[in-house]
Amino acid sequence: MASSPSQQVDAQSLPPRAPEESESLLSSLVYDLSQQVHSAMEHMLKMINEIDQNTLGIMEEVEKCKDSALERQKSLEDEKEQFQKAAYTVLEMLNNRE
Repeated sequence: MASSPSQQVDAQSLPPRAPEESESLLSSLVYDLSQQVHSAMEHMLKMINEIDQNTLGIMEEVEKCKDSALERQKSLEDEKEQFQKAAYTVLEMLNNRE
C-alpha cells in the first residue's frame, strides 16, 4: 500500500512545539554551553598559573645571570686596574733608568 501525499507528514504540517518544550530545550542548550565555558575557563586558569610559574623561574634565572655578569664586570675592571698600575710602574722604572 502506497501512502498518498495527504497522509505523508512533513515538517511544515507538524504542530508547533509547546512553549514548555522550547524553554526546556533552550535551558538545556544554555546549560551545556555554560558548562563548556566553565570548563574552558578552568583550563585557561590552569594555563595562566603554569605561565606565571614559568615566568617566575625565568625572572629568577635572569636575575642570577645579571648578578653574575655584574660580578664578572667588577672582576674584569679590577684586573684592568692592576694591569694599568703594573704598566705605569714599568714605564716609571724605564724612565728613571734614562
